[in-house]
Amino acid sequence: MSCQLTTDCLDEIFEHLENDKSTLHSCLLVNRLWCKTSVRILWRNIWRFKYIVYREKHPLKVASSILSTLVACLPNESKELLYKNKIFIQTPTSKPPLFNYVNFCKVLSIYEIVKLVENVLSNEPSSSVNSLSLKDRNCLVTNEIFKMLTNQISSLKKLTYDYNQFIPKFSFTYFPGAKELSELRCSSDIPSDFFYQLSQICHNLQTIFIEFRNDNVSDELKEFISLQNNLKNLTLIANISSWANIIPALTKHSNTITKLHLHGNNYNLPLSFVNLFTNLEEIMFSFDYGADFGDFENLQFANFPKLQILKFPKRYPKPEYVMKFLENNGKNLKTFYIYGSDNALSLSIADFCPNLRSLFVGINYEKTNILKTILSSCQYLESIKVWCGKSYSGEERSYLSEKEVFETIVNYSPNNFCELKIYYSSNSDFVSPVDLESFFISWKNRIPKKLLRLIINKNNNIDVNEVNKKIAEKYENLGIIKFSIEALYDDDVFYLL
Repeated sequence: MSCQLTTDCLDEIFEHLENDKSTLHSCLLVNRLWCKTSVRILWRNIWRFKYIVYREKHPLKVASSILSTLVACLPNESKELLYKNKIFIQTPTSKPPLFNYVNFCKVLSIYEIVKLVENVLSNEPSSSVNSLSLKDRNCLVTNEIFKMLTNQISSLKKLTYDYNQFIPKFSFTYFPGAKELSELRCSSDIPSDFFYQLSQICHNLQTIFIEFRNDNVSDELKEFISLQNNLKNLTLIANISSWANIIPALTKHSNTITKLHLHGNNYNLPLSFVNLFTNLEEIMFSFDYGADFGDFENLQFANFPKLQILKFPKRYPKPEYVMKFLENNGKNLKTFYIYGSDNALSLSIADFCPNLRSLFVGINYEKTNILKTILSSCQYLESIKVWCGKSYSGEERSYLSEKEVFETIVNYSPNNFCELKIYYSSNSDFVSPVDLESFFISWKNRIPKKLLRLIINKNNNIDVNEVNKKIAEKYENLGIIKFSIEALYDDDVFYLL
């Protein structure tokens, strides 16, 4: 007797495959129910499908497939308009689409739509009978797709709008699906009527990313932010300007914002306003070398009783300021990342952050005693990421060697420790096979026994030779370690794409 899964059960299973686009794509061919369930998830964020699954494989083919499906979903008047202007985009079939694909969309990127149309039409053979320029054809197709999306998307969750001179103005008079918008990524120089239109329907935004292109912030943007009822996550980016003019609009949300990320490459960026957000659980200060931490002198005395995550993924303020900040706020920290190394600051982690689960820190050459102190004091630590080898300046030894780290981890890490990430700031040779195997043997004999994830940063040219890989594979098969070479990033650099 055959047993068929219920729709609810199938939905639950397929939700766990959201990041496995290849498998979902295979499910399209099983039957209509499986097809509909897969399509709903695949079209939730088609941009992610395009750039993650097929980043290296036939990008134009994927773009053409997405655009042809969107064109097939256009209303008849839009199709007729394209036809009259001699714009012919082949659709998957002459029949109407099986599903209302647009209705499944939860993520909308204005930039991606523009690039999608440009990439496909620029590779189409030009027609001598078409009087429109390529730019005009792109604009016409893009606008018709914009209109369809705003009319047919029933429940939009994330909207990205990075305005520049090459992107057509995106505006709407009717966009009911934006009422449930929860995340907006935008630039501050978007035409003000966009924020006015959005403020009429969207009041429950939880996450907003704003990149400041100039110091002028429109009243419409300020009003839009003020009208939100439950803003929780805030990211501000200022590389050539300042976020100073938006601060008054943020005061209403001082009790609801729990996650704050600040990215800057500019002098005199104000930081004292961070004091407003007393319920912060996560703070990131990601400042490039052109930025200034001068305002942190006052912030060092701030109190954030709920703070659990603190990150300085690039530069950091004066060590004494950070140490004072940790003294006031380190007790409840679960995650602390700081770029670079300072002996006194590293030792203060052991004094002020006893409940850490995850740590990223640089330990200077021949200072294994600092790492020992941290491991002995932070008894809940599960994961640590450390610098090894040379610094960017090319000094022969700047940080601890892998061998020093391995020996210290084996002998001093707490019982729950299970993840070691090694980060290299410049090209280096990996540890010798003898030292690597010695570490694995020592970890195997450690009590209590726990699988260790060893992750090597591949951001630079690290030579992990075949002998080391075979040794790692041997101990993986024994269930002692899990070895991988990955790109390690701790700065959620602002991507509007």
